[in-house]
Order: sequence, then structure tokens, then C-alpha cells
Amino acid sequence: MWSIILLSVFLVVMIVIGFWGMKKTSSLNDFFLGGRTVGPWVSAFAYGTTYFSAVLFIGFAGKLGWGFGLNSLWIAAGNSFIGALLSWLILGRRTRIMTQNLDVMTMPEFLHERYGGKYIKIFTAVIIFIFLLPYSASVFKGLGHLFEANFKISYDLALFIMIMITGVYLVLGGYFAITLTDFIQGLIMLVGCFLMVGIFVGKGGGLVEVVSSITEKYSAHVPPLSLNSYLILASLVIMTSFGTWGMPQMVQKFYAIKNESVITKAAVITLFFSLVITFTAYFTGAMTHIFYDSVPVVNGAPAFDRLIPDLLTNNLPEILMALILLLVLSASMSTLSSLVLVSSSSVAIDLYKGHINPEISKENSLAMMRFLSGVFILISFFIAKFEFAIIVTLMSLSWGAIAGSFMAPYIYGLYWKGVTMAGAVAGMITGLTTNIALFFILGPANSPIASCAAMIVPFIIIPVVSLFTKKPDKSILDKSFQGIS
Repeated sequence: MWSIILLSVFLVVMIVIGFWGMKKTSSLNDFFLGGRTVGPWVSAFAYGTTYFSAVLFIGFAGKLGWGFGLNSLWIAAGNSFIGALLSWLILGRRTRIMTQNLDVMTMPEFLHERYGGKYIKIFTAVIIFIFLLPYSASVFKGLGHLFEANFKISYDLALFIMIMITGVYLVLGGYFAITLTDFIQGLIMLVGCFLMVGIFVGKGGGLVEVVSSITEKYSAHVPPLSLNSYLILASLVIMTSFGTWGMPQMVQKFYAIKNESVITKAAVITLFFSLVITFTAYFTGAMTHIFYDSVPVVNGAPAFDRLIPDLLTNNLPEILMALILLLVLSASMSTLSSLVLVSSSSVAIDLYKGHINPEISKENSLAMMRFLSGVFILISFFIAKFEFAIIVTLMSLSWGAIAGSFMAPYIYGLYWKGVTMAGAVAGMITGLTTNIALFFILGPANSPIASCAAMIVPFIIIPVVSLFTKKPDKSILDKSFQGIS
């Protein structure tokens, strides 16, 4: 009963925010960036809630908390200090200044204007649209399992509910609605995390007893870590921490901030938020060793995605379970809305407006963004419905492909005037092909290694190619680096 009541209230609030955002949205810039007027608290919560979703709470926390025990907390530390704090401090200021200098709103537009390539925008937009689909689908999948377990409804119906909730407030309100809902959802996530950990630690006999029990039972449940397992753990830290530096839906938050003074405050707030969320998720995942003796098996295979939903459903009182449901829903809806916004922009802004019909009116551009947002949600739904792989595999493929393609060209573009268009394109191609090739060569179980390699290789390829190819146009460099010391 409490789950239904809180979910209904949550849904009504999201719809109201959607209509409020619709009234404030009159242009494509408003819909996609909120007019570049976002302050530190909202920016920080938008970054954090986009970063962490059901993929973390259901997929990563369950599988990695069981597989690595307390060692999974290294991932939490990496996410907080590298993926959150350093990302803001190293990328925030230059991204805000340079995207304003170049008058761009998207990653494809930035790479196009920064390097002057004729087709680089098309190539980038296609990568975003194709490879953000698995990421979005993985979020839907995690939510579907949680709703299925809590409401005793079918997985398909749970996915349909997610589509309706996300579609309404995003398609109507755009970035204004996203930022306000992100702040509300972030507060729900923080409260839910503190309560969840408190109850499970209490059930386990206190913090000292819980840590001792996890260590003891982990040794009994999981064979000693091999060298390969430690390599996977290190790869996961790198993939999920540095990977955010090249994800379009993450760096978009730097585009939208009000001014440079926002950055330091937002970095500190995001660090605190990330520490709470990630340590809660992975510590809860490690605590599954206290409550389970083995991983549930579905159709003859370990069902890691079932660990956390079943743990929550079987051990929490109804009213707290309802709040935790909102916690995961909040995290996931924020991530979904950012993914959908960035993906639909790759077609509406970068492909259609950028190449096919540059003279399209602002009303039609806005209408196309809203339409494509709905289309992207539907496509993600069908991918999630057929459940072709576990959540970690889906996310590993998408993160590796996107971060491998964009991270090096993006960071070099912010800091190095010597990088050439040919170098940037070579980096994008090698990053993408490295991830896809290694994913299939090494297998899904080693996909984090493939993702890390895809991120690292372009940092070597880009300067090598840039040394032997046509130098960048001076006018582009002057415009890009204006105001950057």
C-alpha cells in the first residue's frame, strides 16, 4: 500500500514539474541546456543523479558486491574522487568557456567546431545514438526487476510504467524539468541511502560485526581472487570513474552551468553526494554475503540482478521498501532523462538541424526534440524487454564505445592546441574499434578490460597522428581558447 501511495505522489509531482518546465521552455537552448543558467546545488545533483542509476543499485551493487565483497568499495572511491570531484575541477571550467566561445550545445557540435571537420558531427552523432541505447536499456532493465519484485507485476508491465513516467516529464519540460526533478530525486536518494544502510547494519549486529561477517562469509562463498579478478576490479574502477569524462550526458552538465564560480561549489557537493550513494550501494552489495549463502539461479544461470531486489523485498518494512523503491526510481529516471535528451539531440540538433535542414525554425526544432525523446524511450524499452544480456555487460559495452570514442578528442581539445582534425578522428575510430573488437575477443565477462583499453589507446594515437597531419586553423584555436589562460 505504501509503495503505491508514494509512487502515485511521485508520479503526480513529476507530471506537474513537466508542465512547469514546458512553460519555461521556448527554444532549443532552453530544452537542452536550460538557458545555461543552472546554479551549483542543482548542477551537482544533476551530475550525481545522472551518474548513478538502477544499473548501480541493482546490477553493479549485486554482482560486484557479491563477487568482490568489501573490495568493491574501491569502485566507490574511484567514482567519487575521480568520476565526480576531479571531473568537475579538471573539465568544468574549460568546457563551460569553450562551449560558449564556440556557441555549441552538444558533444558532436563541440568536436565539429573545435576541429573543423566536415563529417565529424555526423560520425559522432551516430555513435551516440547507437551506443547509448544499451545504456538506457540497462537502466530500464534494473528498474523492471525491482518493480517486478515489489509490486508482484510482470516485467513487461513494470517497463511500461517506467516509459510513461519518464516520457511525461521529459518530453514536456526538457532540461528545466530535468534539473528540478534531479534535485528532488537527489534528496530522496540521500535519505533512502542512509536509512537502508542503517537498517541492514542493524540487522547484521552493528558495523563491526557486519564487516567481520562479510569478510568471513565472502571467503567461504567466493574462491580466492585470481590475478585476472583483480585486473577486472581495477578495470571497473577505471571504466566507471574516468569513463564519465567522455560521456556526453555527463559533460553536458558543464555546458549548462551559470558561470565559472559554480564549479568549485558543485565539485564539493557532487563529491559528498557520490560518496554517500556509491558507498551505500557497494556496501549493501557486499552485505548480501550475510543474508545469502549462494546466488539465486534462474534458468540454470546465476541471477546476480536478483540479489538486491530480493534482499530489499525480504528484509525491509513496507514503508521503507517504498522509500527505497523511490530511491532507485529517482536515480534511474534522472539517468534515463539525460540519456534520452542527449541521444535525441544527436538526431534533432546534430544530424537534422546541423546537416539536413539548417534553416529549421526553433518551433520545429523543439517539436522534433520532443518527438525523438519519445522514440528513444520506446526503442530502449524494446531492448530491455528482450533481456539479451545482463546489466553489467550492457553498460560495459556502451561506456567503452562512447568514452573510448570521445574522451581523448574531448580532453585534448580542451587542453592542447596542437591536436589536428585527423588526429581526433583517428582517436575516435581506434577507441570505438578497440572496444568492439576486444569485447568479442575477450568475451562479456572481461568487457571492463575492453572498455579501459578503448579509453587509453586514443590518448596514444591522437598525438602521433597529429604530429604528421595538417595543423589546425589558427582562427579556430583563437576562438576556442579565448578567455582560457
